[in-house]
Amino acid sequence: MSVLSLRTWGALTLAGLSLSAAPRLLLAADTPPLMLANSFSPHTVLANYWISEKLDGVRAYWDGKRLLSRRGNAIEPPAWFTAGWPEQSLDGELWIGRGQFAALSGTVRQLQADDSAWRKVHFMVYDLPAWPGDFNRRDQQLSEVIKAINQPWVQHVEQQRVNNLEELHTWLANVEREGGEGLMLKRGESLYHASRSDDLLKYKRHQDAEAEVIGYIPGKGKYTGMVGALLVRNQAGLEFRLGSGLSDAERREPPPLGSQITYRYDGTTKTGVPRFARFLRMRIE
Repeated sequence: MSVLSLRTWGALTLAGLSLSAAPRLLLAADTPPLMLANSFSPHTVLANYWISEKLDGVRAYWDGKRLLSRRGNAIEPPAWFTAGWPEQSLDGELWIGRGQFAALSGTVRQLQADDSAWRKVHFMVYDLPAWPGDFNRRDQQLSEVIKAINQPWVQHVEQQRVNNLEELHTWLANVEREGGEGLMLKRGESLYHASRSDDLLKYKRHQDAEAEVIGYIPGKGKYTGMVGALLVRNQAGLEFRLGSGLSDAERREPPPLGSQITYRYDGTTKTGVPRFARFLRMRIE
């Protein structure tokens, strides 16, 4: 079975299959200094952490003037969406609701902002990156900032504590049962820093990771004329095929070559290949 690579895709199509358009994000000069998460460990001292739901949305950073994606690309909502926002930075997530990532992605990627679609979007804010002090104090100040903004689509992400692992597991089970993605844990005494560390942890039943689309495997049988699988390269440099999880629409209009996708998996083999890898979504960078 052949692989359609970046070199061959420009000359070949699969029965009229066309490459989907790149996300509607305007290039920006700077990548925002975002705090990034490690994975939760059962040995985590829960008393040190605040916990909130992990939202299935698009990471967004307000730098005081522009709304930026995690890669520093400008997101362009209607003017009213950010009108009156403060000059200080806000870190959060664009979100419609549980299980609504596809709708959100379509809204953010529109060539021209759809006013009615953006009316469904919320900016869920969970940190004040430039505010001095630890997260305990930043979160208190954030509550006041959100009250001052006083817009129903800008919301403060609620933080809570748990007493033990059993309570944490129960919370996660409830979130997943209701269609949520997982939980985020942030160490109360942590300063905001642009790096990946145990000060911020994600807790999900399944592992997930990111990879770059580097090629396509043509489909067979009922997938003839469509993409059978994506050829991807993960952050460790490992290349593998990813077909499970792709919808028929995504097989007809696959993520563009060079784009970043998120996949779910359950551990790895001895050689590092993700087990039961399943496509989740294309990342909006």
